Amino acid sequence: MIVGLVIACEVAFWVLLAAGLAFRYVLRMPRTGLVLLLCEPLLEVVLFAVTAIDLRNGAVPDWRHGLAAVYIGFTVGLGHSTIKWADARVAHRFAGGPPPVGPPRYGTARAVHEWKVAARWILASAVALALLQGAVWYVGGSGDTGSLRAWQQRMLWVIGVNVVVAVSYTLFPRRERERGAGGNSVDSGPGAGTSSPR
Repeated sequence: MIVGLVIACEVAFWVLLAAGLAFRYVLRMPRTGLVLLLCEPLLEVVLFAVTAIDLRNGAVPDWRHGLAAVYIGFTVGLGHSTIKWADARVAHRFAGGPPPVGPPRYGTARAVHEWKVAARWILASAVALALLQGAVWYVGGSGDTGSLRAWQQRMLWVIGVNVVVAVSYTLFPRRERERGAGGNSVDSGPGAGTSSPR
């Protein structure tokens, strides 16, 4: 049941997002669109409540409960940026909004961008870690919490990977290529080309 609910929440997230943006920009009903977008957090509330009730009723904690916690965490950390990403593209396509701006590719600006991306993933992982720890405490010493602990380790890996990526762009920034004599591209500065944008 938990896995099915996670899938249903993910489908509902995109359905609400599409409907909210359609009402906002295509049907010119911004208030209705806003209401639909504001319904997104209710999905996580429902999933959290069902998971807690399942554990309270004596369910053995396993990977499914961990998956629910991780899904909630990632929606908290990444949901807002996903909505903004989609909103900018729909506004440009249907409402004459400015073209979406891609991330910077070089230097300090790219490093700052990578740290912002890392911060969102770290927030997502931290929320998941907190929910998983809450489940561990809720189950107590009488239950098997190994699967929940395994999910916590995965979240620590996610944090570590994102920090390493952000640090690499900070220490080894990619330099923009300049046009040399004859129109050939030359690297401008040390570390040029040592990393490629994601």
